[in-house]
Amino acid sequence: MDSADSMPADVPTEALRSVFYLEETDVEGDTVRLRGEPLVTRRTLTRELTPVFRDAGYELSVESDPSGFQTTLVAEPITSGVDGVPWKNLALFVMTVFSTLVVGAAAWYYIPVSALSENPLLVLRAWPFTAAVLGVLSAHELGHYVVGRYHGVDVSLPYLIPFIVPFGTLGAIIRMRGRMPDRRVLFDIGVAGPLAGLAATVAVTVVGLSLDPMTVPERVLSTSGQVIVFNNPPLLDIIADLIGQPTSYADPSKTVHPVIIGGWVGMFFTLLNLLPVGQLDGGHMLRAMLGRRQETVAAMVPAVLFGLAAYLHFVRGLGINESVGLWMFWGLFATFIAYNGPATPADETPLDWRRQLLGLVTFALGTLCFLLVPIQLMSA
Repeated sequence: MDSADSMPADVPTEALRSVFYLEETDVEGDTVRLRGEPLVTRRTLTRELTPVFRDAGYELSVESDPSGFQTTLVAEPITSGVDGVPWKNLALFVMTVFSTLVVGAAAWYYIPVSALSENPLLVLRAWPFTAAVLGVLSAHELGHYVVGRYHGVDVSLPYLIPFIVPFGTLGAIIRMRGRMPDRRVLFDIGVAGPLAGLAATVAVTVVGLSLDPMTVPERVLSTSGQVIVFNNPPLLDIIADLIGQPTSYADPSKTVHPVIIGGWVGMFFTLLNLLPVGQLDGGHMLRAMLGRRQETVAAMVPAVLFGLAAYLHFVRGLGINESVGLWMFWGLFATFIAYNGPATPADETPLDWRRQLLGLVTFALGTLCFLLVPIQLMSA
């Protein structure tokens, strides 16, 4: 144990006076442990001290001794990268911009790969597709980020994930470190992503539907075989009806503008994130809304997803590539994250009725993004 004299000068111990009786300190490398007795509830302690320590450059967590006689405040320095620059986030962003440009140009703007090899700058024609897809994904994750920062929770900037076809990305994630102080904060952070993402999705969809259709090259029309068709979620059809724009054309040489794919991606990722299981947004929200009863609901989610896959395969006669494999994969994924469990807030005070209502509305909006067969193979 070290004395208070060896403690870093920037640790805001003066903020403890009215909420925490400090008995001893322990400094291990960059980590500072402050042991003593709280003078307020744990919820108040977390709410009062977390932003103060964050402003001083420390992430604060609260640990209770099993005996119940002592509480430890653990302060660890916040690091965002080398020299304060989030290099990993930036690198993944650049890689994902590149992957979506290449996939967008080849798959959605029908630019031959040979042409891209001769003139790589042709990928820039796909910038509207890249802006649409990354815009909805980034809006979703930035919703979490902004609200997390507002509540003093240590959340990272979004990590975009580059990939190959069909979209050039697997989505985006953020990291949340430390325990949630209460169910209110857990709900606010969880619901912010889907709502921000849906707002961006609606805007992107309206723009995409308003743009002129794409002309499919003759070389693509004359190609035989099977093509992947992305079916419309109900929300996309609702938006199209409201603004009076079509989502398909009788002329086979015409197809919707690739920007609409950004709206499709936003709706589908919103649906998946709202699954009420584990560390997904829906899991966070339902854990905050129902408390520990959320785990009962989460246990049923994998069974429902496997049931969808079985219905499509055995009753509808669809193959593995026609959404059956998709629901099977998410059934396995839901099983894994359900086993790991949801976030556990320090304070279990129930949510107010306004947040409960907002949660129900958000889940209802999520159902408008659901479709039994999202993708389907059809003969060209």
